[in-house]
Amino acid sequence: MSYLVWKCLHIVSMVVFLGNIGTGLFWATQAHRARDARLIAATFRSIERSDRWFTIPGVVGIVVSGTAMAMGGGFPILSTGWIVWPIGLFTLSGVVFGAWVAPLQRRISREMEAATSVEAAWNGYAGLYPRWELWGLLSLLTPFASALIMIWKPALPGL
Repeated sequence: MSYLVWKCLHIVSMVVFLGNIGTGLFWATQAHRARDARLIAATFRSIERSDRWFTIPGVVGIVVSGTAMAMGGGFPILSTGWIVWPIGLFTLSGVVFGAWVAPLQRRISREMEAATSVEAAWNGYAGLYPRWELWGLLSLLTPFASALIMIWKPALPGL
């Protein structure tokens, strides 16, 4: 495939990836404000499902197309700063997602589904949600910064 086709796939994958994370944060905030255990549980189940349908394919598209572009364009991946720094930020996002965001999403879904009363549900959830929001925001900001670096291509040191 041509460099421009890979570039298009890269941009579309990044838009889908960032868009899905941002929308998940938005809908979780809306459900949180409603203080409805069933709505919160349904929202977090939907976020988990959208991660499977959009976030994971977005990651695959970003990695495959980015690697193909770098190789096709003759860019040394590790010594090109505007490539290696976004890879590091993107990797950090994945670590944060896998270590904190996804487990918190599952736990929130389970606890809100099992809740017998709004008060009981809210007490456990109130401690989990701010952590999920913090880690979710970090997992959004790191790939967003990665995208900005890719667009601006500043003179950053490589490895």
